[in-house]
Amino acid sequence: MSAHCMLTGAEPGFGNRISHSHRRTSRRFDPNIQSKRYWLPSERRHVRLRLSTKGIRTVDAIGVEAAVARIRARGVKV
Repeated sequence: MSAHCMLTGAEPGFGNRISHSHRRTSRRFDPNIQSKRYWLPSERRHVRLRLSTKGIRTVDAIGVEAAVARIRARGVKV
């Protein structure tokens, strides 16, 4: 589960790569996953989160405390 966002739950999608001759082979659409370190004031420590770029924008909007609460509500260990 390396290409998986801890906050939004974004995961790879699957489809077909179509060549010029229209042959189809399977391919994978990975989300843009980045590892980002945030300071968590309530626990007085840093947390490293694996987030998609959409997840990073969500953390910027709602704050790291609310984001970590959502991640823990999904059952992911932080």
